Amino acid sequence: MDVLLARRRCRGRARDRVGITPANLAVLNNGRAKAVRFATLAALCEVLRCQPGDLLRWEGRAAGG
Repeated sequence: MDVLLARRRCRGRARDRVGITPANLAVLNNGRAKAVRFATLAALCEVLRCQPGDLLRWEGRAAGG
């Protein structure tokens, strides 16, 4: 996601338009998020003009699962 934000030069604008805090955006961006709301994912995709697959990556089973 960081690459898309940088390419489109809209990091601050994306946060404002999606309604996400800088801390939550960092959690999503660093891959530490345990979950993401579909509304948030949809808003990010709209702002970044991308598909969900451009933002998400499969990493297998979670530890303990």
